Amino acid sequence: MSGSTKFDRVMAGPQPRTTPAGIRARRRTTKPSFELSESKLHPPLARPGIVSRDDLVARLANEGGPPVISVVAPPGYGKTTLLAQWAEHRRTRVAWVSLDDRDNDPTVLMTYIAVALDRVEPLAPSVFRALAVPGMGGAAVPRLMAAIASMTEPIGLVLDQAEVVINPQCLDVVTALALGLPPGSQLAVSSRHRLPLPLARLRAQGGIHEVGVTDLAMGRRYARSLFDGAGLKVTEAELTDVLGRTEGWPAGLYLAALAMNAGSRERRLGACFTGDDRFMGDYLRSEFLDRVSRADVRFLTRTSVLDRLSGPLCDAVLDSRGSARTLAHLENRNLLVVPLDHRRQWYRYHQLFRELLHAELVQREPEMVARLHSRAAAWFESNGMPETAIEHAQAGGDADRVARLVLNVMQPVWASGRVETVQRWMQWLDGMVDVAHYGAIAAHGSLIMALLGRTADAERWAAAAERSPSAGILPDGNTVEATLAYLRALLCRDGVASMRDDARMALAGLGPGSPYRATMLHTEAVAYLLEEDPDRADRIFAHAADVATSTGALPLAAVILANRGMIATGRGDWVEAERFASEALSIVDAGQFDEYWTSALVFSWGARVMLHGGHVARGQDYVVRAARLRPLLTYALPVGSVQALLELAHAYVALGDAAGARTVLRQVHDIHQQRPDLGVLPKQAAALRARLDTITPGSIGASSLTAAELRLLPMLATHLTIPEIAKRLFVSRHTVKSQVIAIYRKFGVNSRAEAIARMHELGLLSHS
Repeated sequence: MSGSTKFDRVMAGPQPRTTPAGIRARRRTTKPSFELSESKLHPPLARPGIVSRDDLVARLANEGGPPVISVVAPPGYGKTTLLAQWAEHRRTRVAWVSLDDRDNDPTVLMTYIAVALDRVEPLAPSVFRALAVPGMGGAAVPRLMAAIASMTEPIGLVLDQAEVVINPQCLDVVTALALGLPPGSQLAVSSRHRLPLPLARLRAQGGIHEVGVTDLAMGRRYARSLFDGAGLKVTEAELTDVLGRTEGWPAGLYLAALAMNAGSRERRLGACFTGDDRFMGDYLRSEFLDRVSRADVRFLTRTSVLDRLSGPLCDAVLDSRGSARTLAHLENRNLLVVPLDHRRQWYRYHQLFRELLHAELVQREPEMVARLHSRAAAWFESNGMPETAIEHAQAGGDADRVARLVLNVMQPVWASGRVETVQRWMQWLDGMVDVAHYGAIAAHGSLIMALLGRTADAERWAAAAERSPSAGILPDGNTVEATLAYLRALLCRDGVASMRDDARMALAGLGPGSPYRATMLHTEAVAYLLEEDPDRADRIFAHAADVATSTGALPLAAVILANRGMIATGRGDWVEAERFASEALSIVDAGQFDEYWTSALVFSWGARVMLHGGHVARGQDYVVRAARLRPLLTYALPVGSVQALLELAHAYVALGDAAGARTVLRQVHDIHQQRPDLGVLPKQAAALRARLDTITPGSIGASSLTAAELRLLPMLATHLTIPEIAKRLFVSRHTVKSQVIAIYRKFGVNSRAEAIARMHELGLLSHS
C-alpha cells in the first residue's frame, strides 16, 4: 500500500476498496484488523530436558481456585515454563498471549487477547469490528468483557511477560480482566515486576493465587532432574555447592549445566549469582562464551538484535550463509534457542539470555549494533513486514528509513485501530524537520489527531508540517505542496475562501489516482455551499460522490450524500432528501462506521429527515448515535463539525428538546470562537438560537450532556476510580467529580451503578 493511502480512503477502514456487499460479508467474519505474529499465541515449545514443576502446577490447577494467578519473579525463574505446564495440565480452553512492546497499544493488546479467546470459543464479530475503529482503544473493553461473559464454559487466559506493558490504557485492560472474568474462569499473569493490579482488593476477596521467588526456586529434586536432563552426573557435594551458590535460581542452574556441557573443567561456579545481571553476564562470558567456538559466539551475540530468528533472516543480518544449519545445531546442543514452530523455521532466544548476549555484543562490537539493525530493517522491509522494519530502523538510528516506512503505513495502521502505535512512531520522529517526508508525516498526523478530536495535538502537528520544506514529490507521486494544501483546506483556519483555494491547489498537485481527490472535491463543494451557491456545490458534490465510491472511500461518500440531501431540503424537495438519507445511512450501517467522525453529520442530518417524515423512533435513534460522536466535533475540523452540530440541534428542536438544542449550540459557539469565518454557518446558528429563545426551556436531561461529559461516560462504565479517570483525561480530580455530579443530575440518578444502567437504557454506550 502506498504512502498516499490517506484521509479519505482510510476512513473506510483498512480495506482500500470496499463495496456495501463486501462490508456485509466482512461483518460475518472474526478476523483481526492487522496481521498477527502467530508465535505470540502459543506457549513456547518445551526444550529437551525441561524440568516439570509438578508440585506448583498441582497447586495452581485446583478446580474452583482464585480467578487470578500471579507469577512474579526476576528473570530466569521459569515463569513462562510454569504457566506453559499449567496450561498443558488444563488441556483445553486455555488462551495464550506472549506480550511484547507492541502490546502497549490497547487495540493491539485486546486484538491478541480476542484472537486467542476466539480460538477457544468463537467470539461475536462485533468485538473485532470495535477493535478496528480508530480511536476506540480502551472503550472496547466492555465489549470484550461482555463477549467473555457470554462464553459457554469457563476459560483460562495466560498473559506472559506482562512487565513490558506500561501504557495506562493497556494496564486498564489487564485490570478489567482480573476483576471481571466470569465464575470459573482464570487469568494467569507472569511478570518480572509487581503486577499493576488492585492486589489488596483481590487478596481481601481471596481472588488471587500468588507465586513468587520462594515458590519458583529449585530444591534438590528439581535441580538433580535438571542436571540429569542435561546428561550430567553430579555428586551430592557438587549439587549442594551449586544450589548454595545459585540459591535454587533455575537460570543459574541451567547455565551451569550448559557451561559444563560446553567443556568447563571447573565443576564449581566461579561466583555466587542469584538473578543479578552483572554476575550472570560475567559467568556467561567466562564459563560459556569462552568455551564455545568463535563462530558460535559471533552468531549468538550478533543475532541478539533479533527477537525472533530464521535462517534467511540471520543470513541477511550476518551477511553470511548457513544460518539455518547453525540454528538447528544450537538447538540440538540445547544452547539457548527455543523453536517457535514445529517445522523449526523460526526460533527465539530465552529472553534473559538474549538480553545478556546483547549486552555482550555492545561490549565486544559496539560499532556493529546499528549496522545489524539496518540489515534487519532491510530484510523485513523486503519481506513485506514494514512495521518490524520500522522497529529495527529506529534501533539503528536510521531516521530516513523510519520516515519513509512510516509515511507508507501510518494511515492503514491507524485505520486498523492502532492509534497508539502511530503516535509512538510520530513521537520518535518529532522535530526531525530535515528528514525526508517529515512534512507529509506531520500533515497526516495532524489529520489523524483532528479526526480523534484531539485539538492540541492536531494544531501541534499542523505547525510542524508547515515548518518543514514544501518542495519535492512524495513516493506516491503527489507533491509535498499539495499535501500541505490538503491539510490547510481541511483545517480551515483562514476561512472559507482560503479553504476553497487550498482545495484547488491540492487538486492541482495530486495524481489522477490519488485518494485525496475525492476529499478535496468535497471540500471545494462545501466552500460553495457555505458561500450560498448550492447549485454549483451540488454539481461538484455529484462528481465527488463518484470519485469517492470508485476509490472505496465509503464514509466520505455518505457525507457527500448528506450534503446533497441538505441542498435538496433547501429546495423544499424532501422526497429527494429522504432518498439521499437512506443511501447515506445504509452505507454507515453496512460498514459499521458508527464511531467515525464522518458519521456524525450522516446521523444528525438523517435524524432530521426521519423526524420530518414522521419516523420518530428512527429519528430518536439517530439523534443518540450522533450525540455519542459529539466529543469528536471540535474546531480542528470546524466545517463538518459545525454542520453536524447544527443538524443535531434542528433534530432536538423537532423533538421539542430545547435544552438539548441549546447545549449543542453552545458547542457550536465554542468552535466559532476559534474559527469565526465559516461562511453562512454562523448565521444559521444565530437564526436557530433566536428560534430557541421563543421555546419554553423544559427539563434538563441526558440530551444536555456536554462534550466533556460525553467523553467521560465510557470511563464511568469501567473499574476506574475518579482519580484514575482524571489521570487518563489529563484533568483535575475536581473537574471529573463535577462532571460526574452533572451527569447524575441530568440522568436523574444517585449512583454510578444507576448512571451506567441509564447509559445502556439511552444507548449512550457504543452499540455492540
